[in-house]
Formats: sequence, C-alpha cells, structure tokens
Amino acid sequence: MKLHQEFVIARPLDDVWSFLHDVPGVAGCLPGAEYMGPKDDGRHAGKVSAKIGPFQASFEGEAEVRYDEARKSVALEGKGVDRKGASRGKMTMVCTLQDISGQTSIVIDSDVQLSGTIAQFGRTGLINEIANALVTDFVANADTAIAARAPHTANGPDTDAAVSPRSRPISGMVFLLAALRGLFKSLFRRPV
Repeated sequence: MKLHQEFVIARPLDDVWSFLHDVPGVAGCLPGAEYMGPKDDGRHAGKVSAKIGPFQASFEGEAEVRYDEARKSVALEGKGVDRKGASRGKMTMVCTLQDISGQTSIVIDSDVQLSGTIAQFGRTGLINEIANALVTDFVANADTAIAARAPHTANGPDTDAAVSPRSRPISGMVFLLAALRGLFKSLFRRPV
C-alpha cells in the first residue's frame, strides 16, 4: 500500500534537518513509537504499539536510516513483527525537505506491506486515514521538540518549548476518528 503525505513545519529547514538526524528524538514524536537503541550494524531498534478495542499490536523491529545531505532527504527501510498477533509489517519511506519562505515543507512517500491480522485494516483504507492523523500529532510534537533545541531568546528559555513531547500509544480514539472520517468520505464521494 502506497501512502503520500505533505505537510509544513513552521521552522527553518536547517533546524528541521538537524532534528531529523536525532533518531531517538524523532521516535519520541511519533505516537506509539519507542526507541530501543542503536544496533551494531548501524540499524536502529524500536517498537510501535497500537490498541483498538480488543485488537492490540506491538511491533518490534529495526530500521535502517540513510541521509542525503545534498538533496535534504531521508530514506528509511524498516520491518517489524507483532509476536502475539502474528502480524508482520515492512515499510520503505523517502522523506524530502524543502525551504518555503523560512518554513520547511516535507513530502513523504511510503510503501507499507502488512500481513497477518493487521492486514485487514489495510484493505479498508483505514491505514491511510490513521497515517494522516498520526502525521498531525507528529508535526505538533516535532515543532515542540525543535523549539526546545533552538537557542533561547534574550528573555530566557521559552517554557512551552522546553517541554519535550512524550510518546504515547496510538489510541483507539485515533482509529475510531480515522474510520469515521473514511466512512463519511466514502458516503459523500460522487460515483464515477
């Protein structure tokens, strides 16, 4: 399943690019993600957890992250397994940054492959809706984290920015809202 997302972070390109090199910091901004540390081969270990009513998944896996300094792009290739639910996931992603009047435009193209119990959500189009909801949370969290890293003003630190974002599990409410949004879109879509 291919996903395409575009969004803007209201921070300069250099600040966002520097932040994306902080893999634990980025993971801390993704709802449901937990950074478990670097591996000997340069990959990164992590975990993503989600709960929807009786369905609960916790994918443990690893990812390889590559940076292209000239193009200001990040390529990620990851895979994970939910041992309890026997689901598997693989993802490749390319994230490209561009300066837009002092802010940073980010374009993400992903290819997600799911198998096992979780694959039923991909067939309903729910994964795309969930991804869009998660991007909204990520942008807010990343903006807070980047502001906390920025030099403090002459008046002292920005107390709101100094609070680091906390990763929390992807909640059933996010899934429910995404499902409802998808349902309404399909109801009001004009037949071709």
